[in-house]
Amino acid sequence: MHSYIERVVDLLDPSLNQIHNMTTEEARQRVLSGKAAAVREIDGSFALMARDGKTVRLARSMDRPMRYFLAKRAAGPALIVADRIDTIYNQLKAEGLDGQFHPSYTRMVPAHYIVELQLIGCPDPDPTYTRYFTPQRNSLSTDLDDLGCRYIGALADEIAKWLKRIPAHEPIGVAFSGGIDSGAVFLVTYHVMRQLGMSPSRLKAFTLNLGDGADVQQAQKFLEQLGLGLFLEPIEGDLSSLNIAETLRVVEDYKPLDIECAAMGLALCRGIRARYPDWKHLVDGDGGDENLKDYPIEENPELTIRSVVNNLMLYQEGWGVGRIKHSLTYSGGLSRSYLRTYAPARHFGFAGFSPFTRPNVIDVAEGIPFETLTDLSVEKLYALKGEIVARGVKAITGITMPVFTKRRFQHGAVPVERLRQQTSGEESEYRKQFLGFYN
Repeated sequence: MHSYIERVVDLLDPSLNQIHNMTTEEARQRVLSGKAAAVREIDGSFALMARDGKTVRLARSMDRPMRYFLAKRAAGPALIVADRIDTIYNQLKAEGLDGQFHPSYTRMVPAHYIVELQLIGCPDPDPTYTRYFTPQRNSLSTDLDDLGCRYIGALADEIAKWLKRIPAHEPIGVAFSGGIDSGAVFLVTYHVMRQLGMSPSRLKAFTLNLGDGADVQQAQKFLEQLGLGLFLEPIEGDLSSLNIAETLRVVEDYKPLDIECAAMGLALCRGIRARYPDWKHLVDGDGGDENLKDYPIEENPELTIRSVVNNLMLYQEGWGVGRIKHSLTYSGGLSRSYLRTYAPARHFGFAGFSPFTRPNVIDVAEGIPFETLTDLSVEKLYALKGEIVARGVKAITGITMPVFTKRRFQHGAVPVERLRQQTSGEESEYRKQFLGFYN
C-alpha cells in the first residue's frame, strides 16, 4: 500500500503568543492532548498548532485569527497554517501549488474550539471540533451592583496581567470614543496603572476624527467631566483617504459594517503611527457590545431578543460550529469579525489588546440572567449594559463613569451621510472586489 508523506507548514508568528501562566511549549502540549479542560487553563492570547504524526490539533483565543489550507501533493497532503489568507496563498505560490487555491477553500479555526485534522491522504476526512470554553449561562444573581463588580473586576484582572508584560518605559494608547466600552477600558487601565505603581503619564486616549465626528466632542466631555482631559489626543484624518480596496485587502473579509469599522481602524492606526513612529501598545473595547448583547436587534432580520439572550455566546461565535449558517471559511460572530481590529493594528505594527475578549470576562457576561433582567424587553436590554458597566467601574475604581448613547466606531468618526459618500456599504460589491484580488 502507498504510504503518504504528510507535510505541515506553520506560518504563525510565535512572538504574538502572550500566555501568562505557562510557557508556549507547555500550552502547545495541552493543545496536542486534545483535552478541553487542559486548553481552557491556557491564560492569555494564543494561536497554537501541535502535531503528533498524522494528527494535527489547532486552537486559538478569540483575539488571534488562525487559518489553514490543505493542499494535495502526489507524495501526500500539505497543511499550511497562518493568520492570513494571503500568507497561505503566497506559500502555495512559492511551492507551485497555487492552482489549487481559492479564498473560500481556506478554513478558519473557530475561537474556543480545538480543531483536529487527520492527514491521511485523499480524500481527507472532515475535521473534528471539541469546545474548550463553555461558560455557564444565567449562573449569577440579578443584583446589578454585584454583576458590575464581577464584570469590571474580571476586566481589571485581565488589564493588570497585560500591563505587567509591557516594559515600564513603553507608552500605552487607548482607542477611545468616550463610549461605554472604551470608557471602561480607559478608566480601568488608568486605575490599575496607579494601583501597580505605574506612571499614568504613559497613557493616552486616541480619538479619531475625520471631520465633524461626534466622538471627539463625546471623548472630550467624558474626560473633562472627570478631570482627565489632559489624556485626550485627537487623531485628525481626511475622509477622502479612506480606501475600501486597501481595507478589503487588510481585513480579508467583506461584511460592510466590519469593513467600515476596519477602515476607521486603519485611519486611526495610520494617524498614530505617523505621529509616533515607535509606539507599540494599543488597548481597545472591542467585544464589549458582544458580551452584553448591545447590538440593534431590529437591524438584523434573523434575530429576536429571545434568540439573542438564549443562545450561548451568540454574538461572540455566531450561530455556532455545526450549524447551517456557520462559515467554515470565516467562522462566526466576533470570532470572525475581530479581524476588523486585529488586522489594522498588525498592518501598522501595533500590538493590540482587547480585555473584553478574554474568557474570564466573557464567563461573567454569560452568567448574567439577561432574560430575567430584561423581561424580554429590547429597550431594557439596551439600557442594561450602561447600568452594569457604570456600576462596576464605580465599584472597582471609585470613578463615576459618564454613560452616553451607543454609537458605532465608524459613525462616531464621521457622520453617516458623509461616510456613504466614500463607501457603498454593499456586501455583494465588497465580496466581488475581494475575490477579484485572486483572479
